[in-house]
Amino acid sequence: MEQVLGTELRPLYVTNSDSPNEIRIRIRMRDLIDQKAFRHAVDKTMERYPYFCVELQKKDGKYIFAENRRPVVITNSLDGVDLNSAESNYHMIAFCQKDNWIILDVFHGMTDGTGAYEIIRTLLYYYCSERYNVKLKEDGIRLVGDEISAEEWIDPVMTRTDLPTPKRTDMTDALNIIRAAGLENDNRRTVYSIAVSESQFMKFNLDNDGSPGTMVSLLLSRAIAKLFPNEKGAIRIALCVNQRKALHAPLAHQSLVGGAMLEYKEKMRSWKLERQATAYRGMVFAQTQEEDVLRGVATTAGVTRMILSKESDAERAGVATYINNLAGRILTATVSYVGKANYKEAEQYIRDFRLWTSSAANGLLIEISAVNGRFTLDFLQTFKSPIIVNAFLCELEENNIIYDLQDVNELKLADVKVPWTK
Repeated sequence: MEQVLGTELRPLYVTNSDSPNEIRIRIRMRDLIDQKAFRHAVDKTMERYPYFCVELQKKDGKYIFAENRRPVVITNSLDGVDLNSAESNYHMIAFCQKDNWIILDVFHGMTDGTGAYEIIRTLLYYYCSERYNVKLKEDGIRLVGDEISAEEWIDPVMTRTDLPTPKRTDMTDALNIIRAAGLENDNRRTVYSIAVSESQFMKFNLDNDGSPGTMVSLLLSRAIAKLFPNEKGAIRIALCVNQRKALHAPLAHQSLVGGAMLEYKEKMRSWKLERQATAYRGMVFAQTQEEDVLRGVATTAGVTRMILSKESDAERAGVATYINNLAGRILTATVSYVGKANYKEAEQYIRDFRLWTSSAANGLLIEISAVNGRFTLDFLQTFKSPIIVNAFLCELEENNIIYDLQDVNELKLADVKVPWTK
């Protein structure tokens, strides 16, 4: 089945080798990877998700995803291969395995964290069942033999004709971390990975009227405010919002992410943490009502139509880049939490879990993962300096939250090759 690109276009037109628009999920398993079992698991997984077995093509002036029957590539490395290239068999998805690590690379315009979690849930079911010769429960896992409904295929944004009119918002410029910290010449993309106990952090949230996403956003806001007390720009965090509920499209595989804007206002800064958390939760509640989320969806649809109105790839890339730059100006950082991974019985075989993607254009994105009893916070930065991480860790210490700085890595992602740069 051919898929004409809609919401995939904006992320496609802003992807480049410096900031490849892809999701990389890295999982360290308990034991060395059985290559034969992993190959079988990948093949079964991709059989279950035919809408990810596609090749980018241009037909009658439109970009489409066409069926791609070539094998999905597995590399014996942690680096992977460029997506949409000969090395990936022109797929927009690929896998890696090395020692006890497995990796999924997938184009972010094709799906989001929610969609990628579904792929991993299926993959782990097949892999662990064979690797450990066990019968795992199938509840809540998409498997070969399921009926694949139209709701999994159809783009719920571009097919909607009843979206509300978007609200015009003229936000002031936000505090820019890179400019405030003087990091203009620090261009080393880096990821700091921090682990905290799930039970301890959830208790802390309950005690202070917080939730994982709002609390991480708040602690980050507090850290930035203390670092840069004389900066005038608004401290504004975008907390990612899954749009599927508002669209009544729980099965959709597309990238369906909006955002709630959490502004750390001057009057809030003297409040106790619990009151601040209540305020942040209130902001999220107000911005995640169905009508408000659909206004954000309408904005996405409008941007897509604007891109499609341009004739050349260069013009379209210009529009997409301009929109991205506007968004970058009004945000200090972004926080994303897909929700508890719930990889079922396979979690007992997982020792480490990371979700990486390109860091936000304004410098910082925090990806929160909840797997096997702990939260992992991946600080994805366009710079190497630990100034923000250290300030955030001070917030954890002040609130008696025990953490483990697991490691520091260069933020290396597989490239996504696009036709107009070949």
